Amino acid sequence: MKPLKGDWGRLSCRFINAHPEGRWSDFILSEWELKACAWEDFHPHSETAFVLEGELHIESQGKTVILKPGDSARVNPGGIGRYWAPVYARMVTIYGPNPDGVESHSFRYEEL
Repeated sequence: MKPLKGDWGRLSCRFINAHPEGRWSDFILSEWELKACAWEDFHPHSETAFVLEGELHIESQGKTVILKPGDSARVNPGGIGRYWAPVYARMVTIYGPNPDGVESHSFRYEEL
């Protein structure tokens, strides 16, 4: 996996079936990992995270969940999702459709 564009050294990601650019009507599958860091962004589409390794914390719409391997959680469209791994987490994620091509924004990266 490669670090995402920008200065986000402890966050790595690879998109498997397509890149989240423009409009898409199907799902987009990716694998990513966080190493003692946090990531936050606005979601115009749903995002479901499935934890493969480690421990992932997700905060969205005033709720926080802590996921272990085998757990999953969905961040609904139209809000900010904050993801963090105090030590390490590796996930597979599914982005839902984005038929209007609304871009994600409000990116924030933090090392813990």
